[in-house]
Amino acid sequence: MIDLYHCVSARSFRPLWLLEELGIPYRLHMLPFPPRAHARQYLELNPLGTVPLLEDGATRLTESAAMCEYLAARYGAGRFDVAINDPAYGSYLNWLHMSDATLTFPQTLVLRYRHFEPAERLQPQVAADYARWFLARLRAVDTALQQEPYLCAGRFTAADVAVSYALHLAQHLGFAEQFPPAVMDYWQRMQARPAFGRALQAQHQAALDQGVDPTPSPDLRPV
Repeated sequence: MIDLYHCVSARSFRPLWLLEELGIPYRLHMLPFPPRAHARQYLELNPLGTVPLLEDGATRLTESAAMCEYLAARYGAGRFDVAINDPAYGSYLNWLHMSDATLTFPQTLVLRYRHFEPAERLQPQVAADYARWFLARLRAVDTALQQEPYLCAGRFTAADVAVSYALHLAQHLGFAEQFPPAVMDYWQRMQARPAFGRALQAQHQAALDQGVDPTPSPDLRPV
């Protein structure tokens, strides 16, 4: 049984969504945000106190994009990954890594300097600069989607899950109105996937069942 440790609408939503796409059993452990401050016992499992944490037997992963690659390769039977001999394999890996390193990273700095820091340490200019950085990097997504309905291999893959989470976070941050048309169309199609809806429902119900606030943290609500 796979165990996934998750905060509502955090990066752990990537593997949660892919687990729903795969249709395999898992246990979802909801944590208050941020867990390192509000669930100190979690530090015994993950000394960094960050989410996600995925445990699959002896395998332990803490990077959300790596979880997508792992789950697709191990459990997807070719449905959600790209074979190493496929011409699209390099593009697939690039999108998986870009999803966090290039697209989510600047948004975390917006969160930090717009919301997370104490009032005297907030940096509105830094937050604005990194918001522009994110939107500029989104051009790569827009360019790809002007040519094809999905990011690579002509079909839905784990790379679409990973990149779409960055759009999910961007929507929470109030950036969606600045998405180019091709990106907005893609994002609407991703939200319409049944597994996306099931993942939203799963985190909501698990939060209620486990006594965690089911709404996104104040820092992840639209501004």
